[in-house]
Amino acid sequence: FLGMVQKLDQKLPVANEYLLLSGGVREGVVDLDLDELNVYARGTDYDMDFTLLVPALKLHDRNQPVTLDMRHSALCHSWLSLRLFDEGTISKWKDCCSIVDHINGATNYFFSPTKVADWFYDSISIVLSEIQKKPQRGMPKVEKVEKNGTIISIILGVGSSRMLYDIVPVVSFKGWPAVAQSWLMENHFWDGKITEEEVISGFYLVPACSYKGKKDNEWRLSFARSEVQLKKCISSSLMQAYQACKAIIIKLLSRPKAISPYHLRSMMLWACDRLPANYLAQEDYAAHFLLGLIDDLQHCLVNKMCPNYFIPQCNMLEHLSEETVMLHARKLSSVRSDPAEHLRTAIEHVKAANRLTLELQRRGSTTSIPSPQSDGGDPNQPDDRLAKKLQQLVTENPGKSISVFINPDDVTRPHFRIDDKFF
Repeated sequence: FLGMVQKLDQKLPVANEYLLLSGGVREGVVDLDLDELNVYARGTDYDMDFTLLVPALKLHDRNQPVTLDMRHSALCHSWLSLRLFDEGTISKWKDCCSIVDHINGATNYFFSPTKVADWFYDSISIVLSEIQKKPQRGMPKVEKVEKNGTIISIILGVGSSRMLYDIVPVVSFKGWPAVAQSWLMENHFWDGKITEEEVISGFYLVPACSYKGKKDNEWRLSFARSEVQLKKCISSSLMQAYQACKAIIIKLLSRPKAISPYHLRSMMLWACDRLPANYLAQEDYAAHFLLGLIDDLQHCLVNKMCPNYFIPQCNMLEHLSEETVMLHARKLSSVRSDPAEHLRTAIEHVKAANRLTLELQRRGSTTSIPSPQSDGGDPNQPDDRLAKKLQQLVTENPGKSISVFINPDDVTRPHFRIDDKFF
Protein backbone atom coordinates (compact mmCIF):
# COMPACT_ATOMS: atom_id res chain seq x y z
CA PHE A 1 0.00 0.00 0.00
CA LEU A 2 2.67 2.49 1.04
CA GLY A 3 4.80 1.76 -2.03
CA MET A 4 1.78 2.60 -4.18
CA VAL A 5 1.12 5.75 -2.13
CA GLN A 6 4.69 6.87 -2.84
CA LYS A 7 4.12 6.33 -6.57
CA LEU A 8 1.04 8.60 -6.63
CA ASP A 9 2.81 11.95 -6.24
CA GLN A 10 6.33 11.04 -5.04
CA LYS A 11 5.78 12.89 -1.75
CA LEU A 12 6.92 10.02 0.48
CA PRO A 13 10.69 9.39 0.56
CA VAL A 14 11.66 6.61 -1.87
CA ALA A 15 14.02 4.89 0.59
CA ASN A 16 11.76 5.07 3.63
CA GLU A 17 12.12 3.39 7.02
CA TYR A 18 8.91 2.50 8.86
CA LEU A 19 8.81 1.75 12.58
CA LEU A 20 6.30 -1.01 13.35
CA LEU A 21 5.22 -1.20 16.99
CA SER A 22 3.31 -4.08 18.52
CA GLY A 23 0.04 -2.64 19.88
CA GLY A 24 -2.22 0.08 18.52
CA VAL A 25 -2.27 3.76 19.46
CA ARG A 26 -5.03 2.94 21.95
CA GLU A 27 -2.52 0.67 23.75
CA GLY A 28 -0.26 3.64 24.49
CA VAL A 29 2.70 2.59 22.34
CA VAL A 30 3.14 6.24 21.33
CA ASP A 31 2.17 9.48 23.05
CA LEU A 32 -0.94 10.07 20.91
CA ASP A 33 -3.93 10.23 23.19
CA LEU A 34 -6.38 11.73 20.69
CA ASP A 35 -10.03 12.52 21.45
CA GLU A 36 -11.08 11.53 17.93
CA LEU A 37 -10.02 7.89 18.22
CA ASN A 38 -12.90 5.48 17.68
CA VAL A 39 -13.28 2.67 20.20
CA TYR A 40 -12.43 -0.76 18.82
CA ALA A 41 -12.85 -3.95 20.83
CA ARG A 42 -10.34 -6.79 20.63
CA GLY A 43 -12.16 -9.96 19.61
CA THR A 44 -15.07 -8.10 18.04
CA ASP A 45 -13.21 -5.76 15.66
CA TYR A 46 -9.66 -7.16 15.51
CA ASP A 47 -7.38 -9.92 16.78
CA MET A 48 -3.95 -8.22 16.64
CA ASP A 49 -3.04 -4.53 16.59
CA PHE A 50 -0.02 -2.56 15.47
CA THR A 51 1.13 1.04 15.10
CA LEU A 52 3.08 1.96 11.97
CA LEU A 53 5.04 5.24 11.93
CA VAL A 54 5.41 6.43 8.33
CA PRO A 55 7.90 9.29 7.71
CA ALA A 56 6.41 11.88 5.39
CA LEU A 57 9.67 13.82 5.74
CA LYS A 58 12.90 12.01 6.59
CA LEU A 59 15.52 14.45 7.88
CA HIS A 60 18.56 12.23 8.26
CA ASP A 61 21.11 14.39 6.43
CA ARG A 62 23.34 16.39 8.79
CA ASN A 63 23.59 19.11 6.15
CA GLN A 64 19.82 19.49 5.91
CA PRO A 65 18.81 22.72 7.70
CA VAL A 66 15.89 22.16 10.05
CA THR A 67 13.98 24.78 11.99
CA LEU A 68 12.09 23.44 15.00
CA ASP A 69 10.09 26.47 16.14
CA MET A 70 9.12 26.02 19.80
CA ARG A 71 8.25 29.66 20.48
CA HIS A 72 4.51 29.12 19.99
CA SER A 73 4.24 25.70 21.64
CA ALA A 74 3.96 23.99 25.00
CA LEU A 75 6.93 21.92 26.19
CA CYS A 76 7.47 18.72 24.20
CA HIS A 77 5.84 20.29 21.12
CA SER A 78 7.05 22.24 18.13
CA TRP A 79 6.16 23.79 14.81
CA LEU A 80 8.28 22.72 11.82
CA SER A 81 9.31 25.44 9.38
CA LEU A 82 10.25 24.52 5.80
CA ARG A 83 11.69 28.00 5.20
CA LEU A 84 15.29 26.77 4.95
CA PHE A 85 14.45 23.74 2.80
CA ASP A 86 15.21 23.59 -0.92
CA GLU A 87 12.63 24.83 -3.41
CA GLY A 88 11.84 21.28 -4.55
CA THR A 89 10.78 20.18 -1.05
CA ILE A 90 8.72 23.33 -0.48
CA SER A 91 7.01 22.97 -3.88
CA LYS A 92 6.23 19.28 -3.21
CA TRP A 93 4.69 19.93 0.22
CA LYS A 94 3.29 23.46 -0.19
CA ASP A 95 -0.32 22.19 -0.20
CA CYS A 96 0.33 20.53 3.20
CA CYS A 97 1.66 23.68 4.86
CA SER A 98 0.23 26.59 6.83
CA ILE A 99 1.55 29.75 5.14
CA VAL A 100 2.55 32.75 7.25
CA ASP A 101 3.49 36.03 5.55
CA HIS A 102 5.83 38.29 7.50
CA ILE A 103 5.88 42.09 7.55
CA ASN A 104 9.22 42.12 5.69
CA GLY A 105 7.63 40.30 2.76
CA ALA A 106 9.11 36.87 3.51
CA THR A 107 6.87 33.80 3.42
CA ASN A 108 7.20 30.99 5.95
CA TYR A 109 5.83 27.51 5.34
CA PHE A 110 4.95 25.49 8.45
CA PHE A 111 4.48 21.75 7.90
CA SER A 112 0.89 21.09 9.01
CA PRO A 113 0.09 17.80 10.82
CA THR A 114 -3.63 18.04 10.00
CA LYS A 115 -3.04 18.75 6.30
CA VAL A 116 -0.43 15.99 6.05
CA ALA A 117 -2.90 13.56 7.65
CA ASP A 118 -5.64 14.65 5.20
CA TRP A 119 -3.30 14.13 2.24
CA PHE A 120 -2.22 10.74 3.59
CA TYR A 121 -5.80 9.53 4.07
CA ASP A 122 -6.81 10.69 0.57
CA SER A 123 -3.78 8.94 -0.95
CA ILE A 124 -4.45 5.67 0.89
CA SER A 125 -8.12 5.82 -0.20
CA ILE A 126 -7.07 6.20 -3.86
CA VAL A 127 -4.65 3.27 -3.59
CA LEU A 128 -7.25 1.02 -1.95
CA SER A 129 -9.76 1.92 -4.65
CA GLU A 130 -7.23 0.94 -7.34
CA ILE A 131 -6.46 -2.35 -5.56
CA GLN A 132 -10.14 -3.23 -5.42
CA LYS A 133 -10.47 -2.59 -9.18
CA LYS A 134 -7.51 -4.88 -9.95
CA PRO A 135 -7.36 -7.49 -7.19
CA GLN A 136 -4.17 -9.53 -6.85
CA ARG A 137 -3.81 -12.98 -5.38
CA GLY A 138 -2.39 -12.85 -1.86
CA MET A 139 -3.53 -9.30 -1.17
CA PRO A 140 -5.16 -9.02 2.29
CA LYS A 141 -8.84 -8.17 2.42
CA VAL A 142 -9.46 -4.58 3.55
CA GLU A 143 -12.29 -4.73 6.07
CA LYS A 144 -12.26 -1.15 7.38
CA VAL A 145 -10.51 2.17 6.70
CA GLU A 146 -11.15 5.12 9.02
CA LYS A 147 -9.53 8.45 9.70
CA ASN A 148 -9.37 9.19 13.41
CA GLY A 149 -8.05 12.73 13.74
CA THR A 150 -4.51 12.54 12.34
CA ILE A 151 -4.37 8.71 12.43
CA ILE A 152 -5.54 6.33 9.71
CA SER A 153 -6.85 3.03 11.06
CA ILE A 154 -6.99 0.04 8.71
CA ILE A 155 -8.29 -3.41 9.57
CA LEU A 156 -6.97 -6.13 7.25
CA GLY A 157 -8.31 -9.65 6.99
CA VAL A 158 -5.54 -12.22 6.48
CA GLY A 159 -6.87 -15.76 6.53
CA SER A 160 -8.96 -16.04 9.69
CA SER A 161 -7.18 -13.15 11.48
CA ARG A 162 -8.04 -9.45 11.51
CA MET A 163 -5.14 -7.07 11.99
CA LEU A 164 -5.61 -3.45 13.04
CA TYR A 165 -2.97 -1.01 11.83
CA ASP A 166 -2.92 2.54 13.19
CA ILE A 167 -0.87 4.36 10.54
CA VAL A 168 0.69 7.63 11.72
CA PRO A 169 2.39 10.13 9.37
CA VAL A 170 5.49 11.49 11.13
CA VAL A 171 8.64 13.50 10.57
CA SER A 172 11.74 11.38 11.19
CA PHE A 173 15.06 12.75 12.52
CA LYS A 174 18.45 11.22 13.14
CA GLY A 175 20.23 12.25 16.33
CA TRP A 176 18.78 13.93 19.40
CA PRO A 177 16.90 17.23 19.98
CA ALA A 178 18.57 19.99 21.99
CA VAL A 179 15.49 20.31 24.26
CA ALA A 180 16.18 16.77 25.61
CA GLN A 181 19.96 17.13 25.84
CA SER A 182 20.04 17.53 29.64
CA TRP A 183 18.37 14.11 30.05
CA LEU A 184 21.52 12.51 28.64
CA MET A 185 23.61 14.03 31.44
CA GLU A 186 21.76 12.06 34.14
CA ASN A 187 22.34 8.47 35.33
CA HIS A 188 19.82 5.94 34.02
CA PHE A 189 18.90 2.29 34.57
CA TRP A 190 20.02 1.37 31.05
CA ASP A 191 23.58 2.64 31.52
CA GLY A 192 26.01 -0.16 30.65
CA LYS A 193 23.24 -2.40 29.25
CA ILE A 194 22.83 -0.67 25.89
CA THR A 195 24.93 2.06 24.31
CA GLU A 196 24.01 5.73 24.22
CA GLU A 197 24.17 5.52 20.40
CA GLU A 198 21.34 2.95 20.46
CA VAL A 199 19.21 5.16 22.71
CA ILE A 200 19.67 8.43 20.82
CA SER A 201 19.66 7.12 17.25
CA GLY A 202 16.65 9.22 16.29
CA PHE A 203 13.35 10.84 17.24
CA TYR A 204 10.07 11.82 15.59
CA LEU A 205 7.51 14.55 15.36
CA VAL A 206 4.06 12.97 15.61
CA PRO A 207 0.80 14.73 14.63
CA ALA A 208 -0.59 15.65 18.07
CA CYS A 209 -0.87 19.10 19.59
CA SER A 210 -0.92 20.25 23.21
CA TYR A 211 -4.15 21.09 25.02
CA LYS A 212 -3.85 24.79 24.22
CA GLY A 213 -1.87 24.46 20.98
CA LYS A 214 -2.82 25.14 17.38
CA LYS A 215 -3.84 21.84 15.77
CA ASP A 216 -2.91 22.90 12.25
CA ASN A 217 0.72 23.65 13.12
CA GLU A 218 1.79 21.84 16.29
CA TRP A 219 3.60 18.49 16.38
CA ARG A 220 4.62 16.49 19.44
CA LEU A 221 8.14 15.18 19.98
CA SER A 222 8.18 11.39 20.21
CA PHE A 223 10.99 9.10 21.35
CA ALA A 224 9.34 5.83 20.27
CA ARG A 225 12.56 4.53 18.71
CA SER A 226 14.42 5.04 22.00
CA GLU A 227 11.60 3.43 24.00
CA VAL A 228 11.92 0.26 21.89
CA GLN A 229 15.59 0.07 22.92
CA LEU A 230 14.91 0.80 26.62
CA LYS A 231 12.31 -1.97 26.74
CA LYS A 232 15.16 -4.49 26.29
CA CYS A 233 16.50 -3.47 29.71
CA ILE A 234 13.25 -3.94 31.67
CA SER A 235 12.85 -7.20 33.60
CA SER A 236 10.12 -9.64 32.56
CA SER A 237 8.47 -9.48 36.00
CA LEU A 238 8.17 -5.67 35.81
CA MET A 239 6.76 -5.95 32.28
CA GLN A 240 4.19 -8.45 33.60
CA ALA A 241 3.20 -5.98 36.31
CA TYR A 242 2.94 -3.18 33.74
CA GLN A 243 0.67 -5.27 31.49
CA ALA A 244 -1.49 -6.25 34.46
CA CYS A 245 -1.77 -2.65 35.68
CA LYS A 246 -2.63 -1.48 32.17
CA ALA A 247 -5.35 -4.14 31.86
CA ILE A 248 -6.90 -2.99 35.15
CA ILE A 249 -6.88 0.77 34.59
CA ILE A 250 -7.37 1.14 30.84
CA LYS A 251 -11.18 1.05 31.10
CA LEU A 252 -11.62 2.00 34.73
CA LEU A 253 -9.92 5.38 34.21
CA SER A 254 -11.00 6.00 30.62
CA ARG A 255 -13.86 8.42 31.37
CA PRO A 256 -13.33 11.29 31.71
CA LYS A 257 -10.10 10.94 29.75
CA ALA A 258 -7.10 11.64 31.96
CA ILE A 259 -4.74 8.67 32.21
CA SER A 260 -3.48 6.82 29.15
CA PRO A 261 -1.30 3.71 28.98
CA TYR A 262 1.53 6.01 27.85
CA HIS A 263 1.43 7.76 31.25
CA LEU A 264 1.80 4.37 32.91
CA ARG A 265 4.73 3.50 30.66
CA SER A 266 6.47 6.75 31.63
CA MET A 267 5.96 5.99 35.33
CA MET A 268 7.48 2.54 34.81
CA LEU A 269 10.60 4.07 33.20
CA TRP A 270 10.94 6.53 36.09
CA ALA A 271 10.59 3.62 38.54
CA CYS A 272 13.44 1.82 36.76
CA ASP A 273 15.67 4.86 37.30
CA ARG A 274 14.62 5.23 40.95
CA LEU A 275 14.74 1.64 42.27
CA PRO A 276 17.80 -0.62 42.77
CA ALA A 277 18.59 -2.85 39.79
CA ASN A 278 18.89 -6.00 41.96
CA TYR A 279 15.37 -5.39 43.33
CA LEU A 280 13.86 -4.93 39.85
CA ALA A 281 15.60 -8.12 38.67
CA GLN A 282 13.68 -10.33 41.16
CA GLU A 283 11.75 -12.84 39.06
CA ASP A 284 8.97 -13.49 41.60
CA TYR A 285 8.24 -9.84 42.47
CA ALA A 286 5.59 -9.13 39.82
CA ALA A 287 2.91 -8.66 42.49
CA HIS A 288 5.11 -6.20 44.41
CA PHE A 289 5.73 -4.25 41.19
CA LEU A 290 2.00 -4.14 40.37
CA LEU A 291 1.23 -2.56 43.75
CA GLY A 292 4.11 -0.16 43.27
CA LEU A 293 2.82 0.98 39.87
CA ILE A 294 -0.66 1.56 41.31
CA ASP A 295 0.86 3.59 44.16
CA ASP A 296 3.00 5.62 41.72
CA LEU A 297 -0.06 6.32 39.59
CA GLN A 298 -2.03 7.43 42.63
CA HIS A 299 0.83 9.73 43.67
CA CYS A 300 1.00 11.25 40.17
CA LEU A 301 -2.76 11.84 40.13
CA VAL A 302 -3.01 13.44 43.56
CA ASN A 303 -0.07 15.73 42.81
CA LYS A 304 -1.15 16.31 39.19
CA MET A 305 2.44 15.59 38.17
CA CYS A 306 3.75 13.08 35.62
CA PRO A 307 7.01 14.24 34.00
CA ASN A 308 7.81 13.13 30.46
CA TYR A 309 10.67 10.63 30.79
CA PHE A 310 12.87 12.29 28.14
CA ILE A 311 11.88 15.91 28.81
CA PRO A 312 11.23 15.97 32.58
CA GLN A 313 10.30 19.66 32.62
CA CYS A 314 7.18 18.69 30.64
CA ASN A 315 4.37 17.71 33.05
CA MET A 316 1.90 15.50 31.18
CA LEU A 317 -0.90 15.93 33.77
CA GLU A 318 -0.84 19.67 34.43
CA HIS A 319 -3.98 20.28 32.32
CA LEU A 320 -6.24 18.10 34.51
CA SER A 321 -8.96 19.66 36.62
CA GLU A 322 -9.14 19.01 40.38
CA GLU A 323 -12.50 17.32 39.89
CA THR A 324 -11.11 14.83 37.35
CA VAL A 325 -8.05 14.12 39.49
CA MET A 326 -10.09 13.33 42.60
CA LEU A 327 -12.58 11.18 40.67
CA HIS A 328 -9.79 9.00 39.28
CA ALA A 329 -7.91 8.94 42.59
CA ARG A 330 -11.01 7.50 44.30
CA LYS A 331 -11.39 4.85 41.57
CA LEU A 332 -7.74 3.93 41.96
CA SER A 333 -8.16 3.63 45.74
CA SER A 334 -10.80 0.95 45.16
CA VAL A 335 -8.32 -0.92 42.94
CA ARG A 336 -5.60 -0.66 45.60
CA SER A 337 -7.91 -2.10 48.25
CA ASP A 338 -8.46 -5.30 46.23
CA PRO A 339 -6.16 -5.48 43.18
CA ALA A 340 -6.58 -9.25 42.83
CA GLU A 341 -10.32 -8.94 42.25
CA HIS A 342 -9.86 -6.20 39.63
CA LEU A 343 -7.18 -8.28 37.90
CA ARG A 344 -9.47 -11.31 37.84
CA THR A 345 -12.18 -9.17 36.21
CA ALA A 346 -9.71 -7.94 33.58
CA ILE A 347 -8.63 -11.52 32.84
CA GLU A 348 -12.26 -12.61 32.46
CA HIS A 349 -12.77 -9.82 29.90
CA VAL A 350 -9.77 -11.08 27.94
CA LYS A 351 -11.04 -14.66 28.05
CA ALA A 352 -14.45 -13.51 26.82
CA ALA A 353 -12.82 -11.62 23.93
CA ASN A 354 -10.78 -14.72 23.02
CA ARG A 355 -13.89 -16.91 23.09
CA LEU A 356 -15.67 -14.42 20.82
CA THR A 357 -12.73 -14.42 18.38
CA LEU A 358 -12.69 -18.23 18.21
CA GLU A 359 -16.46 -18.33 17.70
CA LEU A 360 -16.27 -15.79 14.84
CA GLN A 361 -13.42 -17.75 13.26
CA ARG A 362 -15.39 -21.00 13.58
CA ARG A 363 -18.41 -19.44 11.91
CA GLY A 364 -16.21 -18.01 9.19
CA SER A 365 -14.68 -21.40 8.41
CA THR A 366 -18.09 -23.11 8.14
CA THR A 367 -19.60 -20.42 5.90
CA SER A 368 -16.48 -19.57 3.93
CA ILE A 369 -16.92 -17.77 0.62
CA PRO A 370 -14.12 -16.69 -1.75
CA SER A 371 -12.81 -13.18 -1.16
CA PRO A 372 -13.63 -10.74 -3.99
CA GLN A 373 -9.92 -9.91 -3.98
CA SER A 374 -8.85 -13.49 -4.79
CA ASP A 375 -8.97 -15.24 -8.14
CA GLY A 376 -10.03 -18.61 -6.78
CA GLY A 377 -6.55 -19.79 -5.73
CA ASP A 378 -5.25 -19.78 -2.19
CA PRO A 379 -5.40 -16.02 -1.40
CA ASN A 380 -3.27 -16.21 1.72
CA GLN A 381 -0.34 -18.36 0.64
CA PRO A 382 2.14 -15.46 0.07
CA ASP A 383 1.10 -13.89 3.38
CA ASP A 384 1.54 -17.16 5.26
CA ARG A 385 4.97 -17.68 3.73
CA LEU A 386 6.08 -14.16 4.67
CA ALA A 387 4.67 -14.55 8.19
CA LYS A 388 6.49 -17.87 8.71
CA LYS A 389 9.75 -16.44 7.42
CA LEU A 390 9.50 -13.43 9.71
CA GLN A 391 8.62 -15.63 12.71
CA GLN A 392 11.71 -17.73 12.02
CA LEU A 393 13.92 -14.63 11.86
CA VAL A 394 12.51 -13.27 15.13
CA THR A 395 13.06 -16.63 16.87
CA GLU A 396 16.63 -17.01 15.59
CA ASN A 397 17.69 -13.40 16.24
CA PRO A 398 16.39 -12.42 19.70
CA GLY A 399 16.78 -8.74 20.59
CA LYS A 400 17.88 -7.71 17.10
CA SER A 401 16.22 -5.08 14.90
CA ILE A 402 14.51 -6.70 11.90
CA SER A 403 13.25 -4.63 8.97
CA VAL A 404 11.24 -5.84 5.99
CA PHE A 405 11.51 -4.13 2.60
CA ILE A 406 8.82 -5.03 0.09
CA ASN A 407 8.80 -4.13 -3.60
CA PRO A 408 5.28 -2.85 -4.42
CA ASP A 409 5.59 -4.38 -7.90
CA ASP A 410 6.21 -7.85 -6.47
CA VAL A 411 5.02 -8.29 -2.89
CA THR A 412 5.91 -12.00 -2.90
CA ARG A 413 9.69 -11.33 -2.73
CA PRO A 414 10.57 -9.36 0.41
CA HIS A 415 14.11 -8.41 1.44
CA PHE A 416 15.15 -8.49 5.08
CA ARG A 417 17.65 -6.52 7.14
CA ILE A 418 18.84 -7.78 10.53
CA ASP A 419 20.58 -4.87 12.25
CA ASP A 420 22.85 -3.70 9.40
CA LYS A 421 23.00 -6.91 7.36
CA PHE A 422 20.83 -7.35 4.26
CA PHE A 423 19.85 -10.65 2.63
